[in-house]
Amino acid sequence: MFDSVPDTPDELHAWLADTLSITIPRAPIIDGNSAPFDYLCHAFFEDRKPRDALVWANRGGGKTFLGALATGLDLAFKPGIEIRILAGSLEQASRMHEHLRSLFARQPFAPLVEGRMTDKRLRLTTGSRVELLAASQASVRGTRVQKLRCDEVDLFDKKIWEAAQLVTRSAQCGNIHVPGSIECLSTMHQPFGMMSRLVKDAEDNSRALFKWGVVDVLEHCSDEHECTSEHADNCPLLPECDGSAKQRKEPGHIVVGDALSMKRRVSLPVWNAEMLCLEPRRSDCVYPDFDPKLHVVHADPEIAGSTLIAGMDFGFRAPTVILWASVSITGVVTITRERVVKEVVLESHAKALADSDQIPVWVGVDPAGRQRSGQTGKSDIAVLTQHGLTVKARPSRIAEGIALVSARLKPASGDPTLFIHNRCTHLIEALQQYHYPPDNPVTMDPVKDGPDHAADALRYMIINLDNPHKASASRYTPR
Repeated sequence: MFDSVPDTPDELHAWLADTLSITIPRAPIIDGNSAPFDYLCHAFFEDRKPRDALVWANRGGGKTFLGALATGLDLAFKPGIEIRILAGSLEQASRMHEHLRSLFARQPFAPLVEGRMTDKRLRLTTGSRVELLAASQASVRGTRVQKLRCDEVDLFDKKIWEAAQLVTRSAQCGNIHVPGSIECLSTMHQPFGMMSRLVKDAEDNSRALFKWGVVDVLEHCSDEHECTSEHADNCPLLPECDGSAKQRKEPGHIVVGDALSMKRRVSLPVWNAEMLCLEPRRSDCVYPDFDPKLHVVHADPEIAGSTLIAGMDFGFRAPTVILWASVSITGVVTITRERVVKEVVLESHAKALADSDQIPVWVGVDPAGRQRSGQTGKSDIAVLTQHGLTVKARPSRIAEGIALVSARLKPASGDPTLFIHNRCTHLIEALQQYHYPPDNPVTMDPVKDGPDHAADALRYMIINLDNPHKASASRYTPR
């Protein structure tokens, strides 16, 4: 146990430099980003709020090493603390543990180690302990610790992540009270992955968010690379760096030459997503052309001459989704309202449509709605028509409807003809997350994991608007 505990960020930074010869960047290069040291301070000083934290950083940006360093500091300065490391795979978790073992193989940590360090656990003479968790529900559910550090959370199984939310408990560790907390460190690979959802949730301040990209962790740039527009070919990093690495005085985590080589090897979407942390790759998205900056509007469309229509996806345990849309004289569709409700009978949804102040001319629905219920003897479509609603249910293949929606989002010629009002938050999120299975690149069937309900309601609407002719029953493919 050490004689004194660093009390301020300056003391912590000095202790790391003097004792371990480790210097962590304290200032970000990109406006709005965090410095890696910001995360380390949050992890170490237990009075920082909120305690749960999320690190969104680039590949090779030092997040796994920083997670190990934060774990080492916790173990050394907070006697009796219990920490677990969980990753998308045991191999990934082992990388953080490998960094940790390297730290405790050297002074001044080595004398604190009790017994032998293994490839899965480390115990100190102070009673502090860290272990790796297997990525399984049985392993996670049997855990009660002060801190859970999750590496590459974007690769987590959803059920394992949910089980992990209940593993922490607070404890008094020496003179320091340690609240139970979960930290997540990851690159965001996909807009429909776990990390994307966590970053969105962090907007309500439920987790502290720390974000940095490759520029924030570059080393000092030498005179070998010119930083003027006429020398742009000499330095492909110029658009994002803009010469800032030449002013850097602190050591960086990534060599400039390595960053240049990596940028030359990958596509721009991969670079933006995994190295700049600007946006996730959309290669597996059903609607990669959907852009909130372009397709989301903040003003209601003109009513004069417009037609009001609706699209609907039936559900009960899964949500029923209703979308209202205004169609202009020129054929531009603007989704103006949405209704997303679970565990409510269809009768209530029919009343919501029929009794609203905006009754649609027609409602586009799933053709499967013609099937009669074994309990009521009525079909879903029959329930809607009994409330005076006109229903359209054109049979079609999923790919056909997706193609029509895509054509409106990005026509081969001209401007988009499909827009969404910003109040329709569920549909906006769904169009960004609706995706094909990444592990099956040949299938044309999107994954049904939540976003499909709003996307289906939109598809039923557009297929009946843009291609309303009837198809033969033999060509109908169920959802």
